[in-house]
Amino acid sequence: MTSVLAGATMSLDGYIADAAHGGFEYLFQWYGSGDVETPTANPDMTMRTSAASARHLREHTERTGALVVGRRLFDMTGGWGGRHPMDVPVVVVTHSVPDGWPRESDSFVFVTDGIESAVARAKALAGAKDVGVNGGTIAAQVLRAGLLDEVHVDLVPVLLGDGIPLFAELADAPVQLEGPTRVVEGLGVTHLAYRVRRAG
Repeated sequence: MTSVLAGATMSLDGYIADAAHGGFEYLFQWYGSGDVETPTANPDMTMRTSAASARHLREHTERTGALVVGRRLFDMTGGWGGRHPMDVPVVVVTHSVPDGWPRESDSFVFVTDGIESAVARAKALAGAKDVGVNGGTIAAQVLRAGLLDEVHVDLVPVLLGDGIPLFAELADAPVQLEGPTRVVEGLGVTHLAYRVRRAG
Protein backbone atom coordinates (compact mmCIF):
# COMPACT_ATOMS: atom_id res chain seq x y z
CA MET A 1 0.00 0.00 0.00
CA THR A 2 1.25 3.48 -0.85
CA SER A 3 2.47 5.51 2.11
CA VAL A 4 2.79 9.30 2.24
CA LEU A 5 6.09 10.47 3.71
CA ALA A 6 7.19 13.97 4.68
CA GLY A 7 10.93 14.40 4.86
CA ALA A 8 13.78 16.85 4.77
CA THR A 9 17.28 17.54 5.96
CA MET A 10 16.91 19.39 9.26
CA SER A 11 19.17 21.30 11.65
CA LEU A 12 19.41 20.28 15.28
CA ASP A 13 17.21 23.25 16.19
CA GLY A 14 14.47 22.11 13.82
CA TYR A 15 14.88 24.10 10.60
CA ILE A 16 14.94 22.92 6.98
CA ALA A 17 16.12 26.31 5.69
CA ASP A 18 17.12 29.60 7.23
CA ALA A 19 14.74 32.56 7.41
CA ALA A 20 15.81 33.69 3.91
CA HIS A 21 15.11 30.20 2.47
CA GLY A 22 18.86 29.49 2.37
CA GLY A 23 21.37 27.84 4.68
CA PHE A 24 21.75 24.82 2.43
CA GLU A 25 25.55 25.06 2.43
CA TYR A 26 25.30 23.87 6.05
CA LEU A 27 22.27 21.59 5.80
CA PHE A 28 23.46 19.68 2.74
CA GLN A 29 27.14 19.22 3.61
CA TRP A 30 26.48 15.52 4.20
CA TYR A 31 25.70 15.08 0.48
CA GLY A 32 29.41 15.56 -0.16
CA SER A 33 30.95 14.22 3.05
CA GLY A 34 31.95 10.72 1.93
CA ASP A 35 33.42 8.72 -0.90
CA VAL A 36 30.48 6.56 -2.03
CA GLU A 37 28.87 7.99 -5.17
CA THR A 38 25.11 8.05 -5.65
CA PRO A 39 24.15 9.38 -9.08
CA THR A 40 20.88 11.19 -9.76
CA ALA A 41 18.82 11.88 -12.88
CA ASN A 42 20.83 15.11 -13.19
CA PRO A 43 24.32 14.19 -14.46
CA ASP A 44 25.74 17.29 -12.75
CA MET A 45 24.37 16.22 -9.36
CA THR A 46 26.15 13.18 -7.95
CA MET A 47 26.12 12.76 -4.18
CA ARG A 48 29.20 11.50 -2.35
CA THR A 49 28.24 10.24 1.09
CA SER A 50 29.18 7.61 3.60
CA ALA A 51 28.27 4.02 2.72
CA ALA A 52 25.42 4.06 5.26
CA SER A 53 23.93 7.24 3.78
CA ALA A 54 24.35 5.91 0.24
CA ARG A 55 22.33 2.79 1.13
CA HIS A 56 19.71 5.00 2.78
CA LEU A 57 19.46 7.21 -0.33
CA ARG A 58 19.19 4.23 -2.69
CA GLU A 59 16.44 2.62 -0.61
CA HIS A 60 14.56 5.91 -0.37
CA THR A 61 14.79 6.49 -4.13
CA GLU A 62 13.70 2.93 -4.94
CA ARG A 63 10.57 3.18 -2.80
CA THR A 64 9.48 6.67 -3.97
CA GLY A 65 7.11 6.84 -6.92
CA ALA A 66 6.03 10.49 -6.90
CA LEU A 67 6.55 13.74 -5.03
CA VAL A 68 4.28 16.55 -3.83
CA VAL A 69 5.92 19.97 -3.57
CA GLY A 70 4.81 23.55 -3.16
CA ARG A 71 5.03 26.27 -5.77
CA ARG A 72 7.76 28.12 -3.83
CA LEU A 73 10.13 25.13 -4.00
CA PHE A 74 9.30 24.57 -7.66
CA ASP A 75 10.13 28.22 -8.44
CA MET A 76 13.28 28.27 -6.26
CA THR A 77 14.72 25.29 -8.16
CA GLY A 78 13.60 26.48 -11.58
CA GLY A 79 11.61 23.27 -11.91
CA TRP A 80 14.87 21.35 -11.48
CA GLY A 81 15.67 22.12 -15.09
CA GLY A 82 12.70 20.10 -16.32
CA ARG A 83 13.19 16.86 -14.37
CA HIS A 84 13.55 16.18 -10.65
CA PRO A 85 16.87 14.55 -9.62
CA MET A 86 14.93 11.52 -8.31
CA ASP A 87 13.46 11.04 -11.81
CA VAL A 88 9.88 10.65 -10.57
CA PRO A 89 6.73 12.65 -11.36
CA VAL A 90 6.31 15.81 -9.28
CA VAL A 91 2.89 17.15 -8.32
CA VAL A 92 3.11 20.90 -7.70
CA VAL A 93 0.50 22.49 -5.43
CA THR A 94 -0.18 25.95 -6.82
CA HIS A 95 -2.85 28.58 -7.37
CA SER A 96 -1.99 28.85 -11.07
CA VAL A 97 0.04 26.94 -13.64
CA PRO A 98 3.28 28.83 -14.35
CA ASP A 99 3.73 30.36 -17.78
CA GLY A 100 5.57 28.14 -20.22
CA TRP A 101 4.68 24.86 -18.52
CA PRO A 102 2.11 22.47 -19.94
CA ARG A 103 -0.69 21.55 -17.60
CA GLU A 104 0.30 17.87 -17.94
CA SER A 105 3.68 16.27 -18.63
CA ASP A 106 5.60 13.16 -17.66
CA SER A 107 7.62 15.15 -15.12
CA PHE A 108 5.34 17.79 -13.60
CA VAL A 109 1.64 17.96 -12.83
CA PHE A 110 0.17 21.20 -11.49
CA VAL A 111 -2.76 20.88 -9.09
CA THR A 112 -4.78 23.99 -8.29
CA ASP A 113 -7.58 22.53 -6.15
CA GLY A 114 -5.88 21.76 -2.86
CA ILE A 115 -3.64 19.35 -1.01
CA GLU A 116 -6.09 16.42 -0.98
CA SER A 117 -6.26 16.47 -4.79
CA ALA A 118 -2.49 16.77 -5.02
CA VAL A 119 -1.88 13.74 -2.79
CA ALA A 120 -4.53 11.70 -4.64
CA ARG A 121 -2.89 12.55 -7.96
CA ALA A 122 0.56 11.67 -6.62
CA LYS A 123 -0.69 8.32 -5.30
CA ALA A 124 -2.12 7.50 -8.73
CA LEU A 125 1.20 8.37 -10.35
CA ALA A 126 3.24 6.45 -7.75
CA GLY A 127 1.41 3.15 -8.28
CA ALA A 128 2.57 0.73 -5.57
CA LYS A 129 5.39 3.03 -4.47
CA ASP A 130 5.38 5.78 -1.84
CA VAL A 131 4.67 9.49 -2.16
CA GLY A 132 7.21 11.97 -0.80
CA VAL A 133 6.10 15.37 0.48
CA ASN A 134 8.43 18.33 0.91
CA GLY A 135 8.73 20.04 4.28
CA GLY A 136 7.32 23.41 5.33
CA THR A 137 3.73 24.44 4.75
CA ILE A 138 3.04 21.52 2.37
CA ALA A 139 4.01 18.96 5.03
CA ALA A 140 1.81 20.75 7.57
CA GLN A 141 -1.14 20.76 5.14
CA VAL A 142 -0.77 17.02 4.46
CA LEU A 143 -0.57 16.29 8.19
CA ARG A 144 -3.57 18.50 8.94
CA ALA A 145 -5.58 16.67 6.25
CA GLY A 146 -4.85 13.32 7.95
CA LEU A 147 -2.95 12.03 4.89
CA LEU A 148 0.56 11.69 6.33
CA ASP A 149 1.87 8.25 7.32
CA GLU A 150 5.56 8.82 8.12
CA VAL A 151 8.06 11.57 8.90
CA HIS A 152 11.67 11.18 7.72
CA VAL A 153 14.42 13.47 9.00
CA ASP A 154 18.04 13.72 7.91
CA LEU A 155 19.34 15.38 11.09
CA VAL A 156 22.56 17.38 10.71
CA PRO A 157 24.80 18.87 13.41
CA VAL A 158 24.22 22.57 12.79
CA LEU A 159 22.18 25.22 14.61
CA LEU A 160 20.62 27.75 12.22
CA GLY A 161 19.06 29.85 15.00
CA ASP A 162 15.96 30.73 12.99
CA GLY A 163 14.27 29.66 9.82
CA ILE A 164 11.65 27.45 8.18
CA PRO A 165 10.54 24.50 10.34
CA LEU A 166 9.87 21.03 8.95
CA PHE A 167 6.17 21.59 9.64
CA ALA A 168 5.52 25.30 9.08
CA GLU A 169 2.33 26.89 10.36
CA LEU A 170 1.29 23.71 12.18
CA ALA A 171 -2.07 24.56 13.74
CA ASP A 172 -2.88 21.23 15.39
CA ALA A 173 0.17 20.82 17.64
CA PRO A 174 1.19 18.91 19.60
CA VAL A 175 1.25 15.87 17.31
CA GLN A 176 2.75 12.67 18.71
CA LEU A 177 4.75 10.31 16.52
CA GLU A 178 5.78 6.69 17.02
CA GLY A 179 9.38 5.61 16.87
CA PRO A 180 11.96 6.15 15.70
CA THR A 181 11.23 3.22 13.42
CA ARG A 182 14.62 3.66 11.75
CA VAL A 183 17.96 5.12 12.78
CA VAL A 184 20.89 5.17 10.34
CA GLU A 185 24.15 6.88 11.31
CA GLY A 186 25.89 8.50 8.36
CA LEU A 187 28.83 10.87 8.18
CA GLY A 188 27.60 14.27 9.33
CA VAL A 189 23.98 13.13 9.38
CA THR A 190 21.59 10.81 11.24
CA HIS A 191 18.69 9.43 9.20
CA LEU A 192 15.52 9.02 11.28
CA ALA A 193 12.00 7.78 10.51
CA TYR A 194 8.81 8.03 12.57
CA ARG A 195 5.23 6.85 12.09
CA VAL A 196 2.35 9.30 12.46
CA ARG A 197 0.14 8.18 15.33
CA ARG A 198 -3.47 7.86 14.25
CA ALA A 199 -6.24 9.11 16.51
CA GLY A 200 -8.22 6.41 18.28
